[in-house]
Amino acid sequence: MKKKWLKILSSVLLLSVVAVISYYLYSIVHFTNSISTASNRSSTTTSSNPSANGDPAIEIPKWEGKERINILLLGGDSRGEDSGRSDSILVASIDPVSKKVHLFSILRDTYVDIPGHGKGRLNSAFAYGGTNLTRQTVSELLDIPIHKYVYTDFVGFIALVDALGGVDIEVERDMYYTSKADQHLYDIDLKKGYQHLDGTMALQYVRFRKEARSDFARTERQRKLISEIAKKMQSTTGLIKLPGILESISPYIETDLSPKEMLKLAALGFDLDLDHIDEQQIPPFSLLTNEKVGHAQVLGVNKSKLQAYVKELFDADTSANE
Repeated sequence: MKKKWLKILSSVLLLSVVAVISYYLYSIVHFTNSISTASNRSSTTTSSNPSANGDPAIEIPKWEGKERINILLLGGDSRGEDSGRSDSILVASIDPVSKKVHLFSILRDTYVDIPGHGKGRLNSAFAYGGTNLTRQTVSELLDIPIHKYVYTDFVGFIALVDALGGVDIEVERDMYYTSKADQHLYDIDLKKGYQHLDGTMALQYVRFRKEARSDFARTERQRKLISEIAKKMQSTTGLIKLPGILESISPYIETDLSPKEMLKLAALGFDLDLDHIDEQQIPPFSLLTNEKVGHAQVLGVNKSKLQAYVKELFDADTSANE
């Protein structure tokens, strides 16, 4: 009798584990299909063996390539209402062999060549031509291919952090800013010190720039917070909350990664060394110049030197792989 009950208990536990895994995989596949702008949404890998409810059993495809992948991460200031400009411009560069990640936050006031529009601040590219023009502008600035993009706005960022249960961050200083333009929806009021930030507070943290170092300090905070979010997503807690997270943020995320590519990146993501992300401000201070265009101050950069700087960072990864 005891052996019989042990067998029954083992069967129940096994079925429970299978159900949980199926639920997670279904959530991931449903999410990737809902946010992808890629035309071929049927490319998600599925096996021919049906599951218990009659649906095809889902398999997570592995990342096969050895080439670096560069993903443009855009945070818009649309507030969910209009296109606005790109408030945050970052590039995540992943070496699938070394599992090394570079996170570049590009200063939005960098004075660059915007294809078809002459020279202007980098964040103007989004207003002129959305994600495609921003991708082209960043690619030409850094002389690297931008393979894919991920875009969200303020509302999506808040939803992501809240779905994760918030993040713990050392706030470096008191931060206060108020504006009637947004009906005070995006006012900033944070106190210095280590604390738990919900989505609204996290948005305040990455947006604040009313200080001497302005956008330089702001981009540091953006890299810092994104690194913390990535680590939390990779953690056990993040995995447990994954279905809810995906459901919460899917209305606010847009990407040209196909569902299959997202699944591959998800599998790769759990192998990445997120404790040693190389976080870089682009352009670095050593290559910046202050320039005046009309009555406005902009950030100039020697493009060829900047491209050599980025290439040197990537070459170091290649050498480590040999």
